[in-house]
Amino acid sequence: MSKNRPPSQRQLKAGELIRRALAEILAKENLRDPDLQGVSVTISEVRASPDLKHAIVYASPLGTDHDADKVIKALQRCGSFLRGRLGKEMQMKSTPRLRFMKDESFDTAEAMTRLLKDPKIQQDLGK
Repeated sequence: MSKNRPPSQRQLKAGELIRRALAEILAKENLRDPDLQGVSVTISEVRASPDLKHAIVYASPLGTDHDADKVIKALQRCGSFLRGRLGKEMQMKSTPRLRFMKDESFDTAEAMTRLLKDPKIQQDLGK
């Protein structure tokens, strides 16, 4: 994706379709990777490239008892399998290659909430 051009409607639609399909696959499939056993994974966003041949999947484990980096590496190892399942679920000309990235938006939101609750910040907001 170009750094200074927003994603097209086609990219946004494809990303959302891929996100939904992957979430469904992860909920149904029993993946054999030991780092994914008993882990619920949330797919928050998928960004498709302009040619739809590549997709960056932002994911994170639900709960705090799982190491997010381990889960992302495990998803990457299962990437070929997930891509194959995705190809069966979706009606696309070609199935994009998947690259999994840790979704840090939840951590950022939590940090901002903590910051806004700080007494010094509250004092400034009250003025």
